[in-house]
Order: sequence, then C-alpha cells, then structure tokens
Amino acid sequence: MRLLSTIFLIIISFSAKAQSTEFNIKKGYVAEGYDVVSYFTEKAPLIGSKKHQTTFEGATFKFASTMNLELFKKNPKKYIPQYGGFCAYAVAAKNTKMDVDADSYEIRDGKLYLFYSSWFGNKLDDWQKEDTKKLQQQGDINWQDLKQKKN
Repeated sequence: MRLLSTIFLIIISFSAKAQSTEFNIKKGYVAEGYDVVSYFTEKAPLIGSKKHQTTFEGATFKFASTMNLELFKKNPKKYIPQYGGFCAYAVAAKNTKMDVDADSYEIRDGKLYLFYSSWFGNKLDDWQKEDTKKLQQQGDINWQDLKQKKN
C-alpha cells in the first residue's frame, strides 16, 4: 500500500511539473515546427524535421539537424521562445495568449520572442515602436499567471 501511495505521488508530481507552462503548439510543435535553435544560428529560421525532435516540459520541438537538437538538449531554456511561444506583444500589452507567425520574431537580450502577423499588420512592428523594455517587463509579469491558463 505504501509503495502504491509513493508511486501515485510521483506520478502527480511529474504531471504537475510537466505541465507547469502551456506552450503554443497550434501545429503540434512549439514555434509551428520551426527549429528554435536556428533562430539564433541562421539568417532565417529553418523548418524542423520529424527525424530530429525532442520533448521538453511536455511540448515537442523539431530541429533541422542533429547538431541543433543536441544544442537544444544541452541548454533548452536558452532556446525556447518567451511566453511559451505565444505572441510576445499580446502577452505584454493585452495580457492574453495569441497565436504567432513563426517567421515574425526578434532576438532581444539573448531571448527569442515570436509575434502574430497577418496582412492586417505585424505585432513585431508594435513591439518595436513602443517601449520594448517596458513591454518585456510587463510581459514577464503577465506570463506568471498566463502560463498556467489553458488557451
């Protein structure tokens, strides 16, 4: 009986930890299946491959190469997009989660930010026109509550 109780507690603890952050996985993968390492290492982000994928905190990431997959595994927090891969502007300015266009991004202060974009406009433009430092600070505050809410 004691063994079953211990196993049950471990499972509950693991489940809670694995789901501590909700990631934007609209297309089944974080960053719409783009290789999150490539944002930092290439001139433009690359589409990941199903041959090179891993799971981190319950979300699946794809990579363009084995090398990028290994880089990610060594330090995943360096590469994961801020705010679970939801639109950084929406999290900061509107306190809400919004899907992104994975081609609309910015690396700022060593962090990856993704943005919503459509033919109506690109939230990256708004992010850069406004006080970006203030938006980052507000986004970090807002994300503390938003990251646990299902979209």
